Formats: sequence, structure tokens, C-alpha cells
Amino acid sequence: MTPGVGIDDLTVAYDDVTALDSVSLSVDEGEFFTLVGPSGCGKTTTLRSIAGLESPRRGVVSIGGHDVTGAPPEDRDTGIVFQNYALFPHMTVRENVAYGLQFAGPLDAGSPEARVTELLELVEVADLADRDPDQLSGGQQQRVALARALAPEPDVLLLDEPLSALDAQLRQRLRVQIRSIQAELGITTVYVTHDQAEALAISDRVAVMHDGRVEQVATPETVYREPATRFVAEFVGDNNVFDGVVSESDRRRATVDGTAFPLPAATDYSGGQSVVLSVRPESIAVESAVSPGNDRAGTLSATVETVEFLGDAYRVHCDWRGRSVVVRTEATEPPAGDVSLRFDSEDVHVV
Repeated sequence: MTPGVGIDDLTVAYDDVTALDSVSLSVDEGEFFTLVGPSGCGKTTTLRSIAGLESPRRGVVSIGGHDVTGAPPEDRDTGIVFQNYALFPHMTVRENVAYGLQFAGPLDAGSPEARVTELLELVEVADLADRDPDQLSGGQQQRVALARALAPEPDVLLLDEPLSALDAQLRQRLRVQIRSIQAELGITTVYVTHDQAEALAISDRVAVMHDGRVEQVATPETVYREPATRFVAEFVGDNNVFDGVVSESDRRRATVDGTAFPLPAATDYSGGQSVVLSVRPESIAVESAVSPGNDRAGTLSATVETVEFLGDAYRVHCDWRGRSVVVRTEATEPPAGDVSLRFDSEDVHVV
């Protein structure tokens, strides 16, 4: 299959600051692909490079199998939605959506007027067609910007944190709508966000970025359950990360601060080898405290420090040997005092 978007060895630098460092990615045709990471990691620079708004120092950008590295933005057949939507204030909703059509080639089917009407209905703002942008809510402006980007029938849709300015409930509703529209149209989509939950919820695959590099590319389930690096383990969702050493006498165990941690069955490490372990909060059971002499592999004697009520669960912060361990429990009452934190070998991921 020809990739919808290809990036090979892309490097972008500003004076002495390297924004992207030898980034290579491949986005399948029709895929919803998300770039996620903290501020300054290079995700927006990657998106702007695909759009032709950044000039790489090195590397190749291709769309539909064609090298577009030196092509101007207007020749790349991409539609882009910016964080601030960038709607024209002197144009109505209908005029904003129709604007890009005057620079596009012939449509696959129908007239420009029919295309605009179709898109306004698709994003559910047809009744607002004659309003000006300043008469719209943030969510309505976002949907108009999406319709405008889709109007010229681009090969690739680029979305740069389009929901970051909206409140939490509206973000959740609109991200579902965006995913639904993308699936209906089958358009190759590259989405940028710093919100890990958003990335996991709507993507076919996710690229986690850090300091201008790609740390991991995988499905949301794999990124969450099997982080490839320590950064991914610590960045994506709550996680408990431990430094350990594989036992010399039993390579199915690792020692962390003098306590035995069970290792998963697939582990094949040498005795004395340093390892990084992660255990998700929902994989840890909170039980009544046991005496230290009764501790076994996968049981930590800890003390509850703080409890957060989440509605359907509690997030419990526990102190274990001077470090914080986070647990998520659906218990009907919040745990308190001294507790035992228990997990099994298959709950441990070796990063």
C-alpha cells in the first residue's frame, strides 16, 4: 500500500536549536495518525513540515508516494486546521467554507455550492451558514474550520491541536465527531495533541515524540500497555516506574530497593542486569496491611498519603520507601493508613 504520508530522516533546525532530529514516519492511506508529546517536542513542526510551512534542513516528505519536499503549500493537496481556527472574520460561515474552493481544481462530483452545503450538514452547522464567525461558539468555529479544510477534497487532513481551547466536555464530544467524519470520508489524517487521553481515544496509531525524536509508534493499546521507553511509560497516562536489578538466583525476579518484583513469563534477562519496570495503577490491588515479614514478590507494604475521588474509582497516592506509588481502585470506600499493594508478574512490563 502506498503511504498517505511519508517522512524520511526529517531534520528541522532554527539556528542552533534542532526542532526535529532525523524523524522518520509512515502514515497509511486513510489512517487516523496522531502525534502526541509535551510542548516543544516537535509534533507541530512535523505537521507544518508535511504542510510545507517549514523547510527541512534534511530529509524527504512524501504524500501519496510523491516527493513534495520542495513543493509550496498550495501544491501539496493538504487541508489544515490550526489551533486558533483562523476563520476570516469578514466572511460568513458559508463564505469561509467556500473560500478554498476558488483555488482548487474541479471537484470529483457536484458543484462548489453543493459541496459547501454537504460539508455544513456533515459538521452540523448548516443552520449557521449566514452567521459571522464572532457569532459562533468555540465548538461551532472548530467545526466550520474543519469544513473549510475539507472543502477542496484534500488527500491529507492536518489538525494542529484543534480542541485545545475548548472545555473538557466539549472536547470529548467533538473528538468523537472528528473521528466519525474522518472514518466516513476515509481521509488520511495527521492529528497533533498534547493530551494523551485524546490521542489514545481516537487514533489508529500514535507516535509519541520527545525532544525532536520519535520514542514509539504503535496502536494506542500497545503504547499504553507496552511502552517502549522510560519516557513513554512516564508520559502516557498514570504509571509507576521502578529501577531494578535481575536476581542472580532467580531470573524471574528483579530487586527494587531490596524488594522482589516478579517478572513476566516472557522475560529472558541475565542475572545482575539493570531493568526498568512499569506497573499501571489499575493493575495494583490495595489490601489490608501485612507484616513486613510476610511480604512476597509483588507485594509492597505502603502507607496511604492522599486519595482522589474520580466518580467511578479512587486514585490513591501511597508512600513506599520514600517514593510515591499511584493506585486506581474501584473500592466502595477509600483506603487509608497502612496497606499492602499487590500485583502479579503479568502486570509488570519491562521497558
